[in-house]
Amino acid sequence: MRLLFHKNLTQMNTTDKISAGRGLSALSPVAVFLLVYLAVSLYIGDFYRMPLSVAILAASVWSVMIYRGHSLTERIETFSRAAGHSNIMYMIWIFVLAGAFASLAESIGAVDATVSLALSVFPSQLVAPMLFFTSCFMSLAVGTSVGTVVALTPLAVALAQSADGNVPFLVAAVLGGAFFGDNLSFISDTTIAATRSQGCSMADKFNANLWIALPAALVTLAIYIIIGTDASGGNTTETNANPLLIVPYLVVIAAALAGRNVTIVLSLGIATALAFGSAYGYGAIEMAGFMGKGINSMGELIVITLMAAGMLGIIKAAGGIQYLLRVMTARIHGRRGAQAVMALLAGIVNLCTANNTVAIITVGGITRDIADRYGVDRRKSASLLDSASCVVQCLIPYGAQTLLAASLAGISPAAPFPYLYYPWALSAAIALSIIFMYPRHLNRRGGNWKGRK
Repeated sequence: MRLLFHKNLTQMNTTDKISAGRGLSALSPVAVFLLVYLAVSLYIGDFYRMPLSVAILAASVWSVMIYRGHSLTERIETFSRAAGHSNIMYMIWIFVLAGAFASLAESIGAVDATVSLALSVFPSQLVAPMLFFTSCFMSLAVGTSVGTVVALTPLAVALAQSADGNVPFLVAAVLGGAFFGDNLSFISDTTIAATRSQGCSMADKFNANLWIALPAALVTLAIYIIIGTDASGGNTTETNANPLLIVPYLVVIAAALAGRNVTIVLSLGIATALAFGSAYGYGAIEMAGFMGKGINSMGELIVITLMAAGMLGIIKAAGGIQYLLRVMTARIHGRRGAQAVMALLAGIVNLCTANNTVAIITVGGITRDIADRYGVDRRKSASLLDSASCVVQCLIPYGAQTLLAASLAGISPAAPFPYLYYPWALSAAIALSIIFMYPRHLNRRGGNWKGRK
């Protein structure tokens, strides 16, 4: 998803002194969420039994309770303003359209036709690496992880079911590839935010970032190839699907690759599916029922998104993000330490905001100051911001991309987690780039940096 940016990216005033008690209290809703969802799920050994909506509800109620110094009405207004932000409403538009398209395409047979074609070209053992590669390419071309997830998740689910395979495994392949392209694409909102906040060109940031993201993607691709046989299954199902019904998916992919807005992409997909459904004997009311079923299936996802946005809005209003930035930048030693803090800042703020673009904008100003003070090339700082935020956004179960993919696949948001190899490979690549100070040409005097060591 692309966001609208103001000419001057706003940065938080980290000079305000926030006490440790107030800061930790402001951040406590995140701890409540993790405790309720992750701790309980780990205790009972089943991530499917604890609904994510209940965990978010508990954390949201707690956030309203601890936002002291304001009346209950003011607290609820703060929560509601954050939940009703235009970016959140835009995401809900995407969820509604995605649900309608996915259900309609499946019901008229477009999914079966697409699966038949894919399995006729790729053996089931190569379905996972094929999906990961396709997701990488598509997200790199279109600059949006959300659009990639929308286009490819239904295909991943159908391929897994037809080949008697593992649905979360293939959904994870799509998610990982989507974040690879989102991290590197010239037209991605995260790239725009990172380069603007650090004052470097997109081409320079791409060249620096490639040294981190590409090795991680190659390692991930190799893993999917090696373990694909066991996890993808091997019993393909023969179908008599009409090959022409693949057109709605081709329209969605072509429109996405053409750089169209994701809402336009999905609307075109729905219109095409309606036309083909009508041509093959489906009535208007019948197809409306298919779409309604898909929209209804997005209900829990929409509720989770609204509550999470409201909770995170209170965390920010209560000073949680300001406190976090001040504490983490208090003690930095050397260039390696500065780079590590940059990556941690982006990742932890992303954990608190569930939006990698917002996280980059929030920490962008202070990261640039750290880069100048400790002699870190701004191309490297932009790369670290983008990469670290993508790692966290891919791993958190309440991120928009994971929630959307899980809803389209009918699985728990935690289900793909064991198979998300790309964010862990990217984390390792980030750590190695800091430890061994590569790319080397970004660590020599005369590079694109200011200030002193």
